[in-house]
Amino acid sequence: MAVTLKDVARIGGVHVSTVSRAFSAPHLVNPRTRARVLSVAEDLGYRPNRAARALSTRRTGNLGVIVADIANPFFPPLLKAAQDQARSRDHHIFIADTDERTDVEEEAVRSLAGQVDGLVLVSPRGEDRRIRELAAEVPLVVVNRRLRGLPCVLMDVGEGVGRAVARLADLGHRDVALVSGPAASWTGRRAARAAGAVARERGLRLHRVGPHPPTEEGGAAAFDAVAASGATAALAHNDLMALGLLAAAQERGVPVPERLSVVGADDTLSARHTRPALTTVAMPAEEAGRAAVDLLLRGAAPETVTLGTRLVERESTGPAPGDSVRRRSADR
Repeated sequence: MAVTLKDVARIGGVHVSTVSRAFSAPHLVNPRTRARVLSVAEDLGYRPNRAARALSTRRTGNLGVIVADIANPFFPPLLKAAQDQARSRDHHIFIADTDERTDVEEEAVRSLAGQVDGLVLVSPRGEDRRIRELAAEVPLVVVNRRLRGLPCVLMDVGEGVGRAVARLADLGHRDVALVSGPAASWTGRRAARAAGAVARERGLRLHRVGPHPPTEEGGAAAFDAVAASGATAALAHNDLMALGLLAAAQERGVPVPERLSVVGADDTLSARHTRPALTTVAMPAEEAGRAAVDLLLRGAAPETVTLGTRLVERESTGPAPGDSVRRRSADR
């Protein structure tokens, strides 16, 4: 005979509704009580019937996360953190990849809308108007995009990029190339504004290169324009593009950082293990994944969660060419 909610409630010494909430709304149950309920359920071999729950509550227990490019190493840590957070709240995650295409993004939202209780859109590329229209069909939380009227999780890329440009100025660089990714990228626009503001403040020439695809190939394709600009440092849209710049520099015999300093953004695993190790703006992807799931399940009035970023300095940045010589001469 199958184990029921009543069996778990009787042996656990709680009401049937408490057992139900322990699985469907764990945040409403005292942690010690929920732990006891889950222990009893495991001992008895009880498994909640999700299909029955969905019929009675009109909730599926599923969430969706849609990302711009699952092959980009920035996204997997965010996805794993979102999945772990959802699982701790007795929900499961469906994942979709848009391949940086707005039509696929809209298609994915509409395809998943009937199968989930809500969706997290990470770095969406669609127009604001279209995203708001989709939000009328299914609850949405947006990551790395500010949309008035929708809950958002933002990583303050401007903060980290500003620090990166200031650090390049401290190292003696006067010409810096800003290598941009997709034109529709909200974070790219924020980074450009921050870089421009610090460049003006510190008297730097900022050379804009791009847009290019946010991939290693896109970074490599941007190298010739970076070299032609006369820049002694390049700030890339993300780590993948920075890695492409490093590869192209090596292929053309341009030593990094002796002749060209390179800065990425994201602080992916590849950035830490490439040679030279990549200086980058660290983005709190895991924290963003957890925060987005929490916002979605809370279902509260629209709010914005802003997470800080930081500059991680490694081997790919150094003094501008000739700057160390000028400094020694000035010291004499």
